[in-house]
Amino acid sequence: MAATATDSESEVFEITDFTTASEWERFVSRVEEVLNEWKLTGNSTRRLSREKGDYTSGTWVEQSQEINFVDFKFAITHYALAQETNDNANDDLEEDDFPIAMQDLLCTNNDFPPRAHCLVRWYGIREFVVISPGTNVEAIISESKCNLLLSSISVSLVNSGCQVPMFVQIQQKWRRLYAGECQGQSVRTEFEMVHLRKVPSQYNHLSGLLDIFKSKSGYTMYPLPPINIAIRFTYILQDWQQYSWPLQPPDFDNLLKGEVGVEEFGKLPFGACEETISELQLSTTWPDLTEGTVLDNDVYSDLDPLHAPHWSVRARAVENPQCLLGDLLTEFFKLCGRKETTEEVLGRGSAEDEGKDGDISAALSKLTEPAASVPISKLSVSNMMHNARRHIQRHRLTDESPLSADILNSILQYLFTDSVVDKSTQPDCSRKAWKDENTDDLYIQLKSAPPESLTYRLALCVCLVNFYHGGLRSVAYLWQEFVLELRDRWENNDQINGLPEEPPDLRCCLLHQKFQMLNCCIKRRQARDNLRKAPEGSKGRDHHNLRQSEIKATTSPGETTTLSTGKSWDSWSDSEEEFFECLSDQGENESPHIRSDKHGSKTRAEGRMHPYNNMSLINSSELLFIPVTQEPAPMTEDLLEEQSEILAKLGTSAEGAQLRARMQSACLLSDMESFKAANPGSVLDDFVRWYSPRDFLEEEVVNEKGETVLKGELSARMKIPGNMWVETWETARAVPANRQKRLFDDTKEAEKVLHYLEMQKPADLTCHLLPCIIHAAILKLKEEALMDNIPSVQKNTQKATIQASKLLQQSNPDCNNLKDCLDFLIAMEMVIAQFRSLKQKFAIDEADKGQDKEELKNFVNSLLEEPEVVVSGAGQGKIGSIIHRLFAVAQETALLDKDTGLGNEEERKLIEGGSKSHDFPFPAGREILLRTCVPRPAPYSKALPQRLFCVLTVEEFRLVGAFSSDTSFF
Repeated sequence: MAATATDSESEVFEITDFTTASEWERFVSRVEEVLNEWKLTGNSTRRLSREKGDYTSGTWVEQSQEINFVDFKFAITHYALAQETNDNANDDLEEDDFPIAMQDLLCTNNDFPPRAHCLVRWYGIREFVVISPGTNVEAIISESKCNLLLSSISVSLVNSGCQVPMFVQIQQKWRRLYAGECQGQSVRTEFEMVHLRKVPSQYNHLSGLLDIFKSKSGYTMYPLPPINIAIRFTYILQDWQQYSWPLQPPDFDNLLKGEVGVEEFGKLPFGACEETISELQLSTTWPDLTEGTVLDNDVYSDLDPLHAPHWSVRARAVENPQCLLGDLLTEFFKLCGRKETTEEVLGRGSAEDEGKDGDISAALSKLTEPAASVPISKLSVSNMMHNARRHIQRHRLTDESPLSADILNSILQYLFTDSVVDKSTQPDCSRKAWKDENTDDLYIQLKSAPPESLTYRLALCVCLVNFYHGGLRSVAYLWQEFVLELRDRWENNDQINGLPEEPPDLRCCLLHQKFQMLNCCIKRRQARDNLRKAPEGSKGRDHHNLRQSEIKATTSPGETTTLSTGKSWDSWSDSEEEFFECLSDQGENESPHIRSDKHGSKTRAEGRMHPYNNMSLINSSELLFIPVTQEPAPMTEDLLEEQSEILAKLGTSAEGAQLRARMQSACLLSDMESFKAANPGSVLDDFVRWYSPRDFLEEEVVNEKGETVLKGELSARMKIPGNMWVETWETARAVPANRQKRLFDDTKEAEKVLHYLEMQKPADLTCHLLPCIIHAAILKLKEEALMDNIPSVQKNTQKATIQASKLLQQSNPDCNNLKDCLDFLIAMEMVIAQFRSLKQKFAIDEADKGQDKEELKNFVNSLLEEPEVVVSGAGQGKIGSIIHRLFAVAQETALLDKDTGLGNEEERKLIEGGSKSHDFPFPAGREILLRTCVPRPAPYSKALPQRLFCVLTVEEFRLVGAFSSDTSFF
């Protein structure tokens, strides 16, 4: 009894709550929520005109969300053609209007769009929703699951009132199979598909497809409503054997064997190494036919491509063809990711052997020997480094060098043109780079280096050596030899050609600034050596180094300055420890310019140039002379950053501020000391009148005698207590420039530059030179595009320049962004190669008339820019006849080829073609579109649009149908 009571109690509590939503209901509800969120309820798409080509040229907008059916993930995506709408466009819509999708089924303006979603091409609709399995989710194959999804979207459409077609993707994704539905006011359209691998013989022509369409749409009315027919046949041309490669190949033998003249190193290779056009697709279209006006069955066909009223062509390019400039840029950019140092690439043997030798240590020990018979100048750091370099060269590894001596000498002659002994073989280093009004400042935009400068030429050589002559090891070897050549020029006091004679240009890349800095050091050293050799009387004239922005030197022979005989210019040694200060006991032996101050004491004037605007000193009648001053120290951008960091680290304390002011006023102090030496008895007001005239204010006043005179005083900022100028003037002594401590120590700075260059890894060198290579590539593309006048490349080159400028102006540009920039340049080279290939095939250069030539050129340009180009005049026009000839020659070649083995009748048909004209092969694809408007399902139902799109290829047979029915009168 107890067991029975327990069983009855358990049965009482087994109650199923049927009010709880099932998983299917939750899924339907979620779909409705998404439709409402996207505002797709009602006939949301307004009545808009459908212009021809809108589906191709318009902008398609899509939005997507993820929904779940239990644990099965789906992606629901909304596709719509973005169009401007009129707010009052719905005013004339009637309640029983068909949904816009049903109207689109009958529209003929956008048949066969060249670039669109497959559902847009098959159904001609402008807005739809697709539910597809999520990523990495199995396909919906079983019929029960397909029916469950179709019923779900049907309920969702009815409940939400959405009139936008909704599709479900079924079967494997590669099959592109969809089933869907569209609900309207008392109407419904069902979207169905059939997909087979082979075309059934009874449906391999228009007649059989018409039978299918009539049976499916319930075509039982009399008289029969007309069926609109649109047909497109596509022919493919892939045989280019009768056309030679349009681009002249480079001399690979010379390049690979190393027999490259100096002129080769200044020229980037360009062009494709293979055919860039894989196939030409010709689409012949009959856009508006009716049943009875055309015959196409298994016996006979009226569809001759030569008589088709509409031709369109598209060119399909080869994916990633081998292009010389593209490969060059790609290989060069790969060096940026290498981590090896130059020593690691070339081997450490030479450096280790040097440690065992005592020549360098012996040279260093001579500095400490008390009785050194060698002149001091021979013991400078530069001479020791020079001896070390020679020793390293003598003990270099016996392994074969990555670059042959001939190639290395050719490169060095190209880089350093002044080293060529035979001037007749000297390369022309004048600016050969292509230029226009927009490229003069291109190197500034890209922060590279001026074309034909040393840095620019070095970038080209490194890039070409990396590509043609051994890669990383050859680049490291070339860089080592290049730095040795720079050191040799520094030690021998030879200026570096190919660099502007000016301080480092901060608008250029850092490597170019370093070369300019080294050149400045050599120039300063040369000037000092020239002063040593010059007669004593001309030394003053040779050392008139003035800042041109402030002073224009106009020295005349009568104004020659006599320098101090106490210390000669020969005292300026290379040693960085030798500087001179103005000593008080040196005044006894000074020469000529002596003046008396107001106390009657004698003072000597030194380092004068010439009077300044005939002005007199304020406290005496002596003329105000412009002093000989030191040039300010040139700076590269890394030194400026380093200096800024040092100044920022001093903090905001009073002591830090004072130290910062002293560091910043070093040049000012030097100029004040030179001014005091040249103008004994001068005051700060005199210095300001020359150095900063805007800070000396003058006004007319009447003196005691009633005369109008000029009276001046310092500006307000000069009178501020603790002013740096006042404090510096008080501490400045009268010391001429030739006995001051040098503001710029050229020996120290040159060694720093050379050390910096020696420490650069091949990857660092590549990063430094990358702006120059991008610069050279852009110039090359502009030059090549201008030769063929390709508008798309010219426009994209400007975009690439802007993109590269934004990247290269950054201190550390992102590698991925740089790679994208290079890929963009490589793509433009492919476009130019494709244009030249098409130019050869369409025989543009052989056109007789200028008008025909221009028409052909515009046609080829359109093929590169647009997905599909309409052929003017179809098969009867000038371009059509050329295309016809291309197919005819290829067809004749195929028929004469004995190796084709035409034992199979079907293969013979594919080659000879299925039309009356044997100049074309059998169509690679046939698309047939059938449309009508008939009542369905009953004769008394509304007349609704019916559509069938048929695709017939060698490997596919697809029927895509949209059949509408009346849900009120059936």
